[in-house]
Amino acid sequence: MQLRAVAMEEGKDAIAIKANQSNSRVLPLRVLQFFVLFLFVSLGFSVVSMYAVKYFNVQGRILVPVAESNIRPCFEESSRLSSWIRPPSNLLHTMNDSELFWRASFMPRIKNYPFKRKPKIAFMFLTKGPLPLAPLWERFFKGNEDKYSIYIHSHPSYHADFPPKSVFHQRQIPSQVAEWGMMSMCDAERRLLANALLDMSNEWFVLLSESCIPLQNFSVIYLYLLRSRYSFVGSFDEDGPYGRGRYDENMAPEVNLTQWRKGAQWFEVNRKLALDIVVDTKYHPKFRDFCRPACYVDEHYFPTMLAIQSPHLLANRTLTWVDWSRGGAHPATFGKADITEEFFKKKINERSTCFYNNQPSSLCFLFARKFAPSALEPLLDLASKVFGF
Repeated sequence: MQLRAVAMEEGKDAIAIKANQSNSRVLPLRVLQFFVLFLFVSLGFSVVSMYAVKYFNVQGRILVPVAESNIRPCFEESSRLSSWIRPPSNLLHTMNDSELFWRASFMPRIKNYPFKRKPKIAFMFLTKGPLPLAPLWERFFKGNEDKYSIYIHSHPSYHADFPPKSVFHQRQIPSQVAEWGMMSMCDAERRLLANALLDMSNEWFVLLSESCIPLQNFSVIYLYLLRSRYSFVGSFDEDGPYGRGRYDENMAPEVNLTQWRKGAQWFEVNRKLALDIVVDTKYHPKFRDFCRPACYVDEHYFPTMLAIQSPHLLANRTLTWVDWSRGGAHPATFGKADITEEFFKKKINERSTCFYNNQPSSLCFLFARKFAPSALEPLLDLASKVFGF
């Protein structure tokens, strides 16, 4: 009996062991089945969600139209070609000289323009204050509005009051004090050039003062400049105390004595040379530090620099007539009593001989100075007969 009972107990234990083994095999299988089912449910939910979002978005667009905003990102305007070629609407910007010169230095390297470009002349007036001969210039510019730009650099304390219909209205640029014979005078000229370079259509750049007048009508001057292969900057190697005598040995090695040049302050340059003047950082410090009165930097800086860099592009003369026959540090000034038809015929035109595009020419001057405010009335009376406008 005891043996039998023991056998029965052993049989129960064996059955229990087998049951436990069977349960341990079923449990992982159920976990696996549950995991697979979870994956299928999740995948189905994701697919349904995507289609639902797409459906409701489309429905939303159809049922609830969204008004197009008038607000545009600030960078969208710069992506248009017109924003690059359109001249600034307001000349009184807030850029300092460093920012202005950097902005003006942008230059396309492809010569053919992808838009219709009419070349213009930039007339740059470097003045102390008012433009007393403005009525004469107004008549000169009339009818040629798409062929010129005007820029005025005056004393910072002077505020022009030109009427809205005037060609000089709102043509002042941000200015600084310019002292005669000092680098600040050349900086003012560079400032004028840089502002004018912001207009992609400006091809020629003419520096004028408040005492300058035009000697020809606009059409003659326009064609004379645009057909010229050279820029008009006087650049001469002059011996004596007023030429080489002003050279400072500290200018070397950038400028040697044999490279030292002298010329008139008033110039007419094309776009390439205007850009060269604005971007210069090599010669500017030398002339600023070592060309001081009695070395007058406006007579030496640009003539020397351009003669070194681009001598083949210079006509080596200016188109602005002045009279130095009376001597002294400044040229002669002409008033009301001087203005006659005979004055312009004999004093300027008959004495003129020069070369234009390597050919002899009798038309050598397009502008003249210095003329006092009192000369305005007789100049207006003679303009149509003598100047052709």
